[in-house]
Amino acid sequence: MNIILVIVIGGIIGWIASMIMRTDAQQGIFMNIVVGVVGSLLAGFILTPFLGGVPITSGNLSVSSLLISLLGAVVLLAIVNMVRRGTPR
Repeated sequence: MNIILVIVIGGIIGWIASMIMRTDAQQGIFMNIVVGVVGSLLAGFILTPFLGGVPITSGNLSVSSLLISLLGAVVLLAIVNMVRRGTPR
């Protein structure tokens, strides 16, 4: 059940991050899920120890864990845009 929750929340977070970074028209639902889950994992392992809170993969959902996961997804999209286009956009 935890895996399904991470996929659903990751998809929503990836979609919001793609709207923030203006890459929504270029991505489909699968890419939104991948960006959201990978961004959440990166944020959970890297940002959570510094900012506090629990990672989204632990199953405890809070506003801080969702915002940290969103930040991780936005940073991941910025890195992908820099590699692809040369600008974070």
